[in-house]
Amino acid sequence: MASDASLDALLPADMAAKAEQVGVTKANMPLRRLVPLGVLAGAFIALGANFATVVTAGGGSAPGVTRLLGGVVFSLGLILVVVSGAELFTGNTLIVIAAASRRVTTKALLRNWLVVYVSNFVGAAATAVVVVASGRLSAGTGDVGVRALQIAETKGSVEFGAAIASAVLANCLVCLAVWMTMSARTLIDKVVVIVPPIAAFVAAGFEHSVANMYFFPVALAQRSWASDEFWVAGDTTASAYPHVTWQHFLIDNLLPVTIGNIIGGAVLVGLVYWFVYRGPGTRTD
Repeated sequence: MASDASLDALLPADMAAKAEQVGVTKANMPLRRLVPLGVLAGAFIALGANFATVVTAGGGSAPGVTRLLGGVVFSLGLILVVVSGAELFTGNTLIVIAAASRRVTTKALLRNWLVVYVSNFVGAAATAVVVVASGRLSAGTGDVGVRALQIAETKGSVEFGAAIASAVLANCLVCLAVWMTMSARTLIDKVVVIVPPIAAFVAAGFEHSVANMYFFPVALAQRSWASDEFWVAGDTTASAYPHVTWQHFLIDNLLPVTIGNIIGGAVLVGLVYWFVYRGPGTRTD
């Protein structure tokens, strides 16, 4: 029996054409849709980040295995974004493909990035506040809360240049995951191609701006609001996390990570694939 051609994955040239059209649609999306979808994406990534925090809390296995498990469950965030439909800043760096083909203006591109970035921040930070308010970070011996503080402390201590480089690598992997979903014909296809790149960047400890919009606010809130019982149960103190501050978050982490994410997604993935498949002398449509 002949196979159903409609179930075959798209080839890279067709993926590039699809990514270009998706970019046009995203860049022209009205604010009444763009803003709530951006908030949702921030919340979705935050839920994946919280899942990873829970899974990696308390130790109990080899560090490499723990990091891998954290990466696998973190992929929930991008799966929710892609399957449920939401607007994620790091993935939207691929709109540069449509801009390079002059189907989207620079103004429309930057409008999308700015609106989605701010909306992602709102969604991720709001989720962080709700997570802390739920009390689950302080439950039991407080392992999850301590893990949340450890993650932010580690990220806040990364040097500016290293944060940029780490963010470049992170969004290369994120955008490759989004890029591969362009080839997908079924829901299962999308999920399967998302998990490995996302697990890889999280396990490696690379920096993702929207994830950090959750990791820092949740740690900042826990550091400020946690009860004395939490610090006693966790055998730690607030002073043990000197890099969990708004300055370390916004200036030392989020700024360089955002720069690196744009380079990794827009330049090293988006423009490279545009040049190969949609650049001068390559178009067949």
